[in-house]
Amino acid sequence: MARLKFCANLSWLFTELPDFSQRIRAAAAAGFRAVEAAWLYDCELKELQKAREEAGVEVVLINSPPGNTKAGELGLAAVPGKEEDFKQGLAVAVKYAKALDCRRIHLMAGRVPAGSHRAAVVKEMEAVFVQNLRYAADVLSEEGITGLIEPINTRITDHRYFLDSPHQAADILEKVGKSNIRLQMDVFHWQIMDGNLTQNIQKYLPLIGHVQIAQVPGRNEPDSDGEINYSYLFNLLEELKYQGYVGCEYKPLGSTQEGLGWITDYWARSK
Repeated sequence: MARLKFCANLSWLFTELPDFSQRIRAAAAAGFRAVEAAWLYDCELKELQKAREEAGVEVVLINSPPGNTKAGELGLAAVPGKEEDFKQGLAVAVKYAKALDCRRIHLMAGRVPAGSHRAAVVKEMEAVFVQNLRYAADVLSEEGITGLIEPINTRITDHRYFLDSPHQAADILEKVGKSNIRLQMDVFHWQIMDGNLTQNIQKYLPLIGHVQIAQVPGRNEPDSDGEINYSYLFNLLEELKYQGYVGCEYKPLGSTQEGLGWITDYWARSK
């Protein structure tokens, strides 16, 4: 079986270093051949390009801009009235992705508007989401980029996030009907919302374009104490011949380097 490909999420790992260029180099020094990040838009693009090239790593994934975070926004793709803002943000994301030779953009759905009941707005938000994803699919196809949608749990992490289960995401992907819009599986969120990981992974693997990992409930290293047996899940993904990347999106219990024993062991076993 082919070994899994891991990438370091630089919004969570190597945060001992102040800027992303330094984190890129640190990830490479730790053995990662690929990195991902949430938002790089406050960084100087030329510096990121230089660091990526010098470190010899692939930038696997970035998020679309979150919108106005001070106003409580966390993505715009499903938010009514924000269609033009979403399109402008997508253009910025594509600019960064192209410059960094990144082939995946997480298109963040966003939150149910404050003061609204989810049940009252779900149909309108879904319609906006589908429309925006179809638009994004056409824009991204011209650049050879895949768009991803990620369910985020509404029990612990974000009670108002619109997209919160793999089942909802799969239904939306079917309505979008574009092959370059795929599912991002964050095991942390899937476990909290639905559990049943083995069956859900087997069922939705054909839709999955990216995977992210963290232990539950603390969102720490995958070998830390918690609910998920990652040795089993890694074997399962290998058996299912998953070919994409596995993003390490977790909060280290100590320093990043001190918490990398699990992946150095995996790399050693896979040689």
